[in-house]
Amino acid sequence: MLRDQTPSPQRLRQPGKPELTAPQGFLTGRRQATDGLAQTREPPVPPQRRLRAIVRKIDSDGDGLLSKEELSSWIQQSFKHYVTQEAKQHFNDYDKDGDGLVSWKEYNMQMYDRVIDFDENTVLEDQEEESFRQEKKRFEKANRDDVPELNVDEFVAFEHPEEAEYMTDFVIQEALEEHDKDGDGFVSLEEFLGDYRRDPTAREDPEWILVEKDRFVNDYDKDNDGKLNPQELLSWIVPNNQGIAQEEALHLIEEMDLNDDKKLSEAEILKNQDLFLNSEATDYGRQLHDERFYHEEL
Repeated sequence: MLRDQTPSPQRLRQPGKPELTAPQGFLTGRRQATDGLAQTREPPVPPQRRLRAIVRKIDSDGDGLLSKEELSSWIQQSFKHYVTQEAKQHFNDYDKDGDGLVSWKEYNMQMYDRVIDFDENTVLEDQEEESFRQEKKRFEKANRDDVPELNVDEFVAFEHPEEAEYMTDFVIQEALEEHDKDGDGFVSLEEFLGDYRRDPTAREDPEWILVEKDRFVNDYDKDNDGKLNPQELLSWIVPNNQGIAQEEALHLIEEMDLNDDKKLSEAEILKNQDLFLNSEATDYGRQLHDERFYHEEL
């Protein structure tokens, strides 16, 4: 189940990614010692040049300045890039016969070493088995054509339904099946908090419950009716990457804009490159190691 783990840019700063710092001396372009053997190979692109190339690619209108909108758009592209790349790498692992498609059998054999399949009406006692049935539903929903196997784009939608617009209804329905215990089509505060029950001996709720209640009231329940409708539910279970990217873009401009024009020049970025490298704009420096981001011709 896709659940927001919120605070601020968590996967807000992209799921599961540690904040990496650029290695000391990374941008000095130090040459690595060789074994003394003459080798013929293309020289690596110097780190400073890579950073300049990334800045030019972010500058979509070519005016030499990065606006909040350009930075935000680039960060959102970066989020999507890493999600889809990871899924595409998984796709190759699952596609056992190399036909460019992943069948339900291939997926099961890679994941569980056996085929797991349950009829829609089969009563299951085991919660884990029930999750397998949900997985099969998601596999079928991700399939957009008459071919029973998934192509690479469908597989991305299967692994990350929050990234595919056509999977939105499924994501909402899956969340309702998990959280809407009374079946009214909404998620109440009690349902939102799950299995939590206050200790009768406690004078007040623990801190984490107070935080969750505050999020329910102030972040998700936009119409203040005490429950989450499907669209409000979506804002809980799917991270708002656009908002996260805008927040990060604004932060970078506030910290690095030396002439108060609300934009960043290449010179301003190079002057404070450590901050830029330790931000979502370069995925914490990863983009300097990924030719798809810094290659001048892309």
